[in-house]
Amino acid sequence: MNYRYMFKELRYHRHRTLVNVLGIAVGIALFVSINAVSTAYQDAVSLPFKNLGADLVVQRPEKHGADAVQRPESMRGIRLPFSNQILPPADLKKLAAIDGVASMATSLLLWEFDRGGFRTILGVDLSQPSLGPVKVKSWLKKGRFPEHPGEAILEKHYAKFHRTNLGGRITIGGKPFTVVGLLEIREGSQIAAANIYLPLNDAQTLLKEPNAVNVAYLRLKNPALMTPVKTRIGQELQGVSVTSSDSFLELMGGVSKISDQFSLLVSLIALGGAIFLIIKTMLANLVARSNEIGILKAVGWTERDVQQQLMGEALLQCLAGGLLGLIIGYSISYALGFLSIQVSTPWEINLLPAFAKEAQSAAAKTVRLPVHLAAGLTFAALGLSLAAGAVASFFMGRRTARMKPADILRRL
Repeated sequence: MNYRYMFKELRYHRHRTLVNVLGIAVGIALFVSINAVSTAYQDAVSLPFKNLGADLVVQRPEKHGADAVQRPESMRGIRLPFSNQILPPADLKKLAAIDGVASMATSLLLWEFDRGGFRTILGVDLSQPSLGPVKVKSWLKKGRFPEHPGEAILEKHYAKFHRTNLGGRITIGGKPFTVVGLLEIREGSQIAAANIYLPLNDAQTLLKEPNAVNVAYLRLKNPALMTPVKTRIGQELQGVSVTSSDSFLELMGGVSKISDQFSLLVSLIALGGAIFLIIKTMLANLVARSNEIGILKAVGWTERDVQQQLMGEALLQCLAGGLLGLIIGYSISYALGFLSIQVSTPWEINLLPAFAKEAQSAAAKTVRLPVHLAAGLTFAALGLSLAAGAVASFFMGRRTARMKPADILRRL
């Protein structure tokens, strides 16, 4: 392959080269940006679970009718949320024994109604350092996590509203607690966004039910097992609700469903259009260069030499187009990363009751679209770009093989 001749040819026909490079760049840019946005939507709805290290959240809603477990005469004081009744020890054992469940953590979510308003209290199991609400440790802004009975952490906005600082005292269920830390809820983690965090034992003491828990967080051995595990839980534990990232995706609807189902198809169509443009342009140029090819064959170039030369030109243009497409796609994806979307929380894991003032805003949180470009997507885009060059080279090689020097030179 004559590299010097190849570069001179591309530079001499710079307009043709530019059209080919831009064609493949547009296709690659669309492929990269569409797939990046699709992945970002999937990541957005998975944020609540990623921040907790869980794949599934299991709860038991309140029963209604004659068999209702909880019938408070008044809403005042400490009580269980409607969607979070006690999970008996037998249910927890069944959950832990289900095939595909790697680990489990529990917590106790409580509501308290008093004259000062409404607040949510979350009892955290400190024995699971990487699963469940205990991960709020990483959200601490000031102070430390509770180490002794009678200590609590407050969400910083709640603390500011109630003018409570580190070392201050707060009364929960008629009992005094010392504030030892303030934390800020991480974006997209509304399913763990309580006003007050306590050690699990303290929360159970407030409810006056030792060993009580009402939320189970499950981590699976393999995320691909999510559907069969959810089915098995429904069979083993009647009446429980099982929530996963799919629950958030269903609430998002519209764009997320289109993004999930059609992003690959649309991006491949865009890339296919670019490949078609390149092949069509290069074949047209091949006809225009027929005189040149005839002369090259007449002076001793073999058919293989001509094919290698044309293949080198095609691959070089596709590589340049692929790199330019990646730059454009990265730029588009970076710009889209400044967009925000609403992630709606399913009612069963919304920490606030429907009649609370903040319930609507808590159910739908705005999060920044977590757009990022994976190495796999980058290599796939470059591979597809070079594949386009290989396809164009194949068709040009077939066309070149049928060109006879004598016929070409006779037309000169």
